Amino acid sequence: MLSNFKATVEQTGTVRFDGYSIEGATPLWCAAGAGHLGIVKMLIEYGSYVDHPTITNSTPLRAACFDGRLDIVKFLLGHKADLTIANKYKNTCLMISCYKGHKDVVKHLLDSGAPTDSKAHCGATALHFAAECGHVEIVKLLVQHEAGMMLNDSKMTPLLVAAECGQANVVEYMTSLDTCQRTDIISAYELLGASFANDKEQYDIQRAFEYIYKGMKERLKDPDNVIEKKLSDPVPAYGNHVECRTIKDIEALKSNEDALHMEGLTIRERILGQDNPELLHPVVYRGAVFADAARFDRCLALWLHAMTLRQKNFRSISKDLLRFAQVLSQMVHLGKEPDVDTVLQVFRQGTLEMTYDRKRLKEKAEEEDALYETYEENIHTLMYLLVIITKLKLKAKFHEDLCSAVYQFLRLRPKLRNGYTPLHMANDSATIVDDFHVVDEVSFPSGGVCKLLIDCGADTDAQDKYGNTPLHVIVKYINPIDDFENLHECMISLIKADAHIDIVNKDGKTALDISTTGVAEIIIRTNNKIRLICIAARAVKEYKLPYKGLIPTYLEEFLELH
Repeated sequence: MLSNFKATVEQTGTVRFDGYSIEGATPLWCAAGAGHLGIVKMLIEYGSYVDHPTITNSTPLRAACFDGRLDIVKFLLGHKADLTIANKYKNTCLMISCYKGHKDVVKHLLDSGAPTDSKAHCGATALHFAAECGHVEIVKLLVQHEAGMMLNDSKMTPLLVAAECGQANVVEYMTSLDTCQRTDIISAYELLGASFANDKEQYDIQRAFEYIYKGMKERLKDPDNVIEKKLSDPVPAYGNHVECRTIKDIEALKSNEDALHMEGLTIRERILGQDNPELLHPVVYRGAVFADAARFDRCLALWLHAMTLRQKNFRSISKDLLRFAQVLSQMVHLGKEPDVDTVLQVFRQGTLEMTYDRKRLKEKAEEEDALYETYEENIHTLMYLLVIITKLKLKAKFHEDLCSAVYQFLRLRPKLRNGYTPLHMANDSATIVDDFHVVDEVSFPSGGVCKLLIDCGADTDAQDKYGNTPLHVIVKYINPIDDFENLHECMISLIKADAHIDIVNKDGKTALDISTTGVAEIIIRTNNKIRLICIAARAVKEYKLPYKGLIPTYLEEFLELH
């Protein structure tokens, strides 16, 4: 192809590579990534540009480093490949080699002059990546090449990253270095133990105790220079646990796993800080363990703490909200009444999250599709919470709080991309319901939610992008006999709230026109109040009488509905 047909060596395309979709890849990039040294040599011989990047600024050298192909790395570097070029995340060839654990490639890059302290967008260096993944031999190589103990954007050194990720071999090596300060050794031991106590993948309660114990011994080893802990106020979600301050306190943890778990969470929050994104995974995991043991009060407390911290730092809580809907559904299904204050707090934080969703949509227009999908997911989750709330035995004192929360939700005018409002969703049997626990207790249409939304000011005449009102939606419900009570409550709530029965959709059909069952038709006819203004509007439309500019604007708008 190259010699006989003059194939273009710089032609780019999209390829699948190790599960990733790579746009803008050249033949050289593909050959380097797939490990075909002979083809790489041939392409270079035919003039391929050695540093031609993909859309994300990944070079052929980076592709070879990703797969650990030392032979190709050597060849490309021998043909002047630039090893300092980083991808769009400022991730260098050295960083990806360290992350993937390709020791020989790392050594060659270092011997070729690769800078050790370049930072990725997240502030991480090659040493951070190697430490995170537990590649202790690569960590040693980097240290030998004078890689610095720099802070990433979360203010974590490579040593702390290793401890947080449960990489004990890396922690042991780094703490043995003469340059490692005593305070850093203490933090690393304590964080490592705390992570073993609550990490889903690295859970090891025995090692958790051992490293927390080692941290305390390090604090106390010099009687003339005891390094005391700087403790914050106890966290209610952690059972107001107060960290151990003596060897005796630590030894008492050995026979009390729950206390050791809380010790770990408390240590992590002290060392990492509440704004650290790595803080919350173990909190959520520990909450899930409590949920599995049906200790729902402990679960909800931990998850509320995690969600509040995440939202406080302007991070998405979409998954947290859904997690709450799942566990609350599970509780209701098991006959365990959730605390109403807790449910309302989750609902309010979900409402606040929607304002953040809109802000993100304005600030990150290039991510509009993904962000709007999250926004819609949050609307669905809040609808699940409303269904759950309607199933609780609410005392009178909570009713005002509930109505206030729902009113604030409606004030945001939430809508799906098809124009559906929450009232449309409450009346549609096709409204998506999460299938993990939620589906056991949540279904639509929901007469209780329909009435609640109307009572709190929902627009009964809102139209989706096809012109359908909530009444248009509910009359198409196909289970009128099996679920008559639900159908009846939805329709009567809408009609009593003066839902406009004569509104036509974009096909010119009223709710009565598209009713799929005799039951819905009977409910409409029985409760329909004929109004002179509607008869007049239908006559104007039917006889095509001119009205634009001849009547007040609000009457023009009224006519448009018919």
